[in-house]
Amino acid sequence: MAIYSIWESRFPAARAAEGRALTEAIWRDMPAFDGYLGHELLVDADDPGHLLVLSQWVSREHADASLRRYATHPNAQAANSLVSEPRRRIVADRVS
Repeated sequence: MAIYSIWESRFPAARAAEGRALTEAIWRDMPAFDGYLGHELLVDADDPGHLLVLSQWVSREHADASLRRYATHPNAQAANSLVSEPRRRIVADRVS
């Protein structure tokens, strides 16, 4: 059964557009990873610097492998340098 890797990022208001552009660039790269199925980028309607990415992967192993391989990519490092708090990731199973 496929799993979800959910990312939450909070960028300061002055860096929201840059943070969103970096997040979009990161996820444009994901189709190259084994096990990637798709994603949706959500922007908080009340805080444009608050982003959620709901991604779907064949397995947790695939999601974890992509995380390890992408951690040193310039886009990931740039996003990490802009956030107002560390980006968070949870892995979840679909209930129904």
